[in-house]
Amino acid sequence: MHQFEVQTIWNGFQLGGHQIAFTNSAMWMCVALVALWLFMLGGIKGAQVPGRWQMAVEGFTGFIDRLLKQNIGKEGRAFLPYVFTLFMFILFANILGLLPLGVVGVHPFTFTSHFTATGVLAIASFLIVLGVGFARHGLRFFSLFVPKGTPLPVLFLVAPIEFVSFMVRPFSLALRLFVAMTAGHILLKVLAGFIINAGNTGAGLGIVVGLPSFALMVGVSALELLVAGVQAYVFALLTSLYINDAVHLHDHH
Repeated sequence: MHQFEVQTIWNGFQLGGHQIAFTNSAMWMCVALVALWLFMLGGIKGAQVPGRWQMAVEGFTGFIDRLLKQNIGKEGRAFLPYVFTLFMFILFANILGLLPLGVVGVHPFTFTSHFTATGVLAIASFLIVLGVGFARHGLRFFSLFVPKGTPLPVLFLVAPIEFVSFMVRPFSLALRLFVAMTAGHILLKVLAGFIINAGNTGAGLGIVVGLPSFALMVGVSALELLVAGVQAYVFALLTSLYINDAVHLHDHH
């Protein structure tokens, strides 16, 4: 489990009695940020005949743009910068954590396998939803918890349930990403452990246990790459659906 351990790189400074340190988690966030920035920089040259790099960047932006258009409609364009950044940041974070840099002695840290990191991203999405909801509809935003045509006696039961399910959203957003990343990395580590131990026991058992474990590890690594993309997509998709609720209230229900 030490791969998930947050280690202090630089002690930082004291703030209100708390030590604000620069950790391996913060460092890999910076790495993801720089990698994403370089990726975008290479893709926004705006050449008339786009190269592969520019096409990749435009492909991603177009993908998120379509996602928002489908889920929110014309107003979705306003949220493109946020949702696109969210999607790309999570995608880069997930993929960076899978890179086999351990070979050269650098151990990537997947910060999306920490609930604190995914929680902050989920809270940011949630605050945008609340901000948009109240800015557009004021107190009418609360009617989100009142399904149309609900008889009054049932309302006392339905409204609290709707409210709780709404408040659970940021938790489910954060938890889904965190669990998917953590589980995948633990599985890879267990399989790696099998291979190493099998190799140490001798040739016979080494081949019997080691080879299937290695094959499985290659498969799981491929699956993890897929999961890295899917989880970033799901986070962006659910964020856009929640924003749609805030923008349109009951219009689309």
